[in-house]
Amino acid sequence: SGQKVCYGDFKRSCYKLAYFQDLSRRVGFQEARQACEIDGGALLSMESEAEQQLIENMLQNLTKSGSGISDGDFWIGLWRSGDGLATSSACPDLYQWADGSISPFRNWYTDEPSCGSEACVVMYHQPTANPGLGGPYLYQWNDDRCNMKH
Repeated sequence: SGQKVCYGDFKRSCYKLAYFQDLSRRVGFQEARQACEIDGGALLSMESEAEQQLIENMLQNLTKSGSGISDGDFWIGLWRSGDGLATSSACPDLYQWADGSISPFRNWYTDEPSCGSEACVVMYHQPTANPGLGGPYLYQWNDDRCNMKH
């Protein structure tokens, strides 16, 4: 389930946000990716700062809806494929969009991506967390382990 939001003037006319307060309903990256594909879509690939801002606005509206939304990051369609751990300085260049798009746009949080065993990317949504070096943990991107539940 999720909230579908459609716009007539964007390249992707519809977006679907799924947020689960019930931790048992949250899923790993591959499960989220499959759920999107079953629904006829794909995990989000972002092409520009304008699209990033659009998504941020949608998440803010979802928060204001009185649903009691709390901390919980959102999977996006950026990931790093390949075997083993990526530890080289080239690691940030190894991330690609799951839908095959080639957008170079990135919105990493300070000191991210950390690479290593973290190969799938979330958009931070931790409004109750104390700010870190890069400010609040809101809407910037973080690489995480693909089996984490978001």
